[in-house]
Amino acid sequence: MAIMTLERTVRLRFGHLSRANATHTNLSAVRSDGPVLWIAGDETATLERLVADDPAAPAEYAEDASFRLADFVALPGEDADEEADIEGVARDGHFLWAVGSHSLRRKQIKARHEGDKALRRLGRVVGQDNRQILVRLPVADVDGLPTPVRSLDADGTTLVPAALAPRDNLRALLADDEHLALFLPIPGKDNGLDIEGIAVQGERVYLGLRGPVLRGWAFVLELRPYVDPDSPERLRLRDFPDGRAYRKHVLDLDGLGVRDLCPAGEDLLVLAGPTMDLDGPVRIYRWHGAMTVEQPSVVRDEVITREVELTYGEGDDHAEGLGVIGPPESKQALIVYDSPAVARFHGDDIVLADVVSLP
Repeated sequence: MAIMTLERTVRLRFGHLSRANATHTNLSAVRSDGPVLWIAGDETATLERLVADDPAAPAEYAEDASFRLADFVALPGEDADEEADIEGVARDGHFLWAVGSHSLRRKQIKARHEGDKALRRLGRVVGQDNRQILVRLPVADVDGLPTPVRSLDADGTTLVPAALAPRDNLRALLADDEHLALFLPIPGKDNGLDIEGIAVQGERVYLGLRGPVLRGWAFVLELRPYVDPDSPERLRLRDFPDGRAYRKHVLDLDGLGVRDLCPAGEDLLVLAGPTMDLDGPVRIYRWHGAMTVEQPSVVRDEVITREVELTYGEGDDHAEGLGVIGPPESKQALIVYDSPAVARFHGDDIVLADVVSLP
């Protein structure tokens, strides 16, 4: 395994709306898409698009455009702008995908809280409906840039934005799972269910779980979404041969959970970090042949290799998003951070991301 080799930093220049929503300080997902970069933060229900100054060798992404998910699909929450805790973004074919964490949240003890009040807060667990989303948006070329649209005619079919149907809600599907059901009532940062990362290739959709981690094994769920023929704005899940609407893979990540996923040809790059509220370690692994598996997998030994050991801060610089710059076989990965260190901020609109070398 290689120690992180920093090739260069890249400037991410955010607009007023993203800064007002603190997206630039809570980056949770990233995906490179030709001339643009798709970014998500975990405090909003939007996707951000930044444009490269040079798609071949970007030094800066700017011209921030924000896209509200509620402008494309019906979100489950009563407040369309309530945070969706978007933890994964993927781009494949005609579509841009986004997934919420599906997690519960425990109230934090803040500096002003003492005694019983502090303990009461720590005992409160809440959920947010908008976190329970899997969304697929058609993307068209608009003025030379990939752009989410409400309708796209492609391959003889009209494509429209779609979200996973309530009847296939992932938390409901996992309610009787022998490994994961017991962790559904537990907050994500307490080793409960917490989706952080999505990778899509063809009909395959992979969701990485930050938690739970069981006896050191991390989970990746595999789905086969399809469009409901009676409701094109709804996605359903096709059953696997065992009758379940999902397939489980367990990965030996040395006790870490999944923080992000990124396709790399037939392989899958896995950004891994602690499940609990800890600073590190943080690593990039390669799951060899992930995009060709045809059965539930126990991913260990030579099938999964440590690629890069990433640096991390003390209370900051938590790597949350991983994207490959360039073609699938590229050896450069872009890393974005939640709670960026002070040194990453240049002025009030620029945050630095890292480009690191892959073996």
